[in-house]
Amino acid sequence: MKHRLLAGTAFILSLFLNFCSSQTYFLNDKEGLGRVFDGIGGLSGGGATSRLLVNYAEPYRSQILDFLFKPNFGASLQILKVEIGGDAQSTDGTESSHMHYEDDENYFRGYEWWLMKEAKKRNPDITLIGLPWAFPGWVGHGKNWPYDFPDITAAYVVNWIIGAKQYHNLDIQYIGIWNERNFDSKYIKLLRYTLDKSGLEGVKIVASDNLWEPIVLSLLLDPELSRAVDVIGAHYPGTTTVIEALKSQKKLWSSEDYSTFNNEVGGGCWARILNQNYINGFMTATISWNLVASYYKELPFSRDGLMTAEEPWSGNYVVESPIWITAHTTQFTHPGWTYLQTVGHLAQGGSYVALTDREGNLTVVIETMTHNHSMCIRPPLPPFNVTSQNATFQLEGSFVSSSKVFHIMFKPSFFEKLTPLKLLDGSFNLHLDVDEVYTLTTIKTGEKGSYPDPPPAAPFPKVYKDNFNVRNPPFSEAPNFADQTGVFEYYMNLTDPGPHLFTFRQVVTARPVTWVADADQTISIIGDYQWQNLTITCDIFMESVKTGGAFIAARVDKGGESIRSTKGVFFWVFADGTYKVTNDLAGKTVLAEGQSGTRAYGWCTLSLTVEGQFASGQLNGYPLWKNAVVLTPKNGWAAIGTHSFELAQFDNFAVVAE
Repeated sequence: MKHRLLAGTAFILSLFLNFCSSQTYFLNDKEGLGRVFDGIGGLSGGGATSRLLVNYAEPYRSQILDFLFKPNFGASLQILKVEIGGDAQSTDGTESSHMHYEDDENYFRGYEWWLMKEAKKRNPDITLIGLPWAFPGWVGHGKNWPYDFPDITAAYVVNWIIGAKQYHNLDIQYIGIWNERNFDSKYIKLLRYTLDKSGLEGVKIVASDNLWEPIVLSLLLDPELSRAVDVIGAHYPGTTTVIEALKSQKKLWSSEDYSTFNNEVGGGCWARILNQNYINGFMTATISWNLVASYYKELPFSRDGLMTAEEPWSGNYVVESPIWITAHTTQFTHPGWTYLQTVGHLAQGGSYVALTDREGNLTVVIETMTHNHSMCIRPPLPPFNVTSQNATFQLEGSFVSSSKVFHIMFKPSFFEKLTPLKLLDGSFNLHLDVDEVYTLTTIKTGEKGSYPDPPPAAPFPKVYKDNFNVRNPPFSEAPNFADQTGVFEYYMNLTDPGPHLFTFRQVVTARPVTWVADADQTISIIGDYQWQNLTITCDIFMESVKTGGAFIAARVDKGGESIRSTKGVFFWVFADGTYKVTNDLAGKTVLAEGQSGTRAYGWCTLSLTVEGQFASGQLNGYPLWKNAVVLTPKNGWAAIGTHSFELAQFDNFAVVAE
């Protein structure tokens, strides 16, 4: 995008090129107003997308949060949507549930509680939304379907809402059903009943966080279901809706959108859909997946956040263009403002929206994004043309005022408050270049927030150790470990502590109700994807006598939704006294195997060394196998994990890489 500034005390004559060819657009409220604006937001989760953010040291962590949530500073987000952790892979990792087991409740696991509190601290008016991607296995009673036991599922979700208030003083305003999966009308009605019975009448339901249809058809045919649902939320709608959604008279939201690499094309995608979601589809809220790209960059959908924060070890982060694209709207509007009916497309391509508040303030946002500069990852974008043009905007109705003054914000990279611009006979004229964003507003606030440059980017440390004795409050996970299947948490071993009082424990003991295909083994990755030659050491304690098994691994080459097919060098020991070295997580390609003498309920120390095409392993300091031939992969993360969904503990993890 080109970046320019506009300044002046009245109309700047250089802008008024060729008056007679200028297309006129009217901004008025003579025939009433449009729909009420509900805000712009970001989604944390839907795949552990904020996993690395919590590990940033201060002041960098607070700076990142300010760019996301602080009003009149950066993106100034008005909505925060979070995943209700379900112990299962949900795109880039797993998020911990508040109820791993039926008789277990803990509202301090994970990092979404912390994130919601930090957002609320900066913006007390921010809207909070929760949505499940997966559920612990006990919710489905062994079936991969939560609706077979709707009363259990509803109680599980409502407990999360109650816990948010009871333990964190967080008011969840909206709750979803099941991300991008079929809905069940009976469950939605029961959820509404359970909310009301629990004193949560004010919590509203969003459905179905998938496609417009078939939920809109069901709402039109089922009055009871229609009364239960407050908002129809669609994912990646391509800025359009369906006639049945309009007939429902419900709020329409793009409840997940964008999902695009956050370079300037991604910024253009975001600018286009923020305007056109309302113009084309009457959607009054748009929520970005994801909030912040804070996960290992080699995982799926790298840098699909509004900004990038993927190096807590260095402190480096990058404020990307979507932050300032967002600010063009959020810093000059608020939820509760109302769209004018006079919004639409520009004659030579692009679009404009206008919003007003009860005090008569007016904000106009114009975008002129070209096709190749605004392609989102989905859905496909049909061809269209945008050319530079002149536009005259004529104010009518209650907006006609000789004292009306506009402050113009140009282009996200500068985003500076400029000298006020007075209207001329109730109108203003602009020359609009392509791939630009213009905000004209009567609001006097607005600021391009800034901090000193963060530290430069740097690779993950080549020498890394964690004995899990120094905890990372208020989080349940050890820094930099990114769970891909299963959940690994800090644990205090009181039964037989010895030198292993504080450990890192895999705690999921049953396959969850999954969103994607979790691996049959649990695994947590860490480190630098470029690591090739290294030594990994870790103490392991298996807690399953019959099927117990655990591993350390190097050169792990896949994560996220591809975790089942990941390859690497996996050094396994089992409770039956054997060991195995495999070239894949599934254990199908065996490089070495034999007797180890390992047993459950006894600590052992594994050491794995990989150099070039050869790998060797030690058990308790003695060579167990050596010179296994490893042809692929050539590089990847380090990892720990278990043979199945079983309890196991890890301690004194260390990596030394070349």
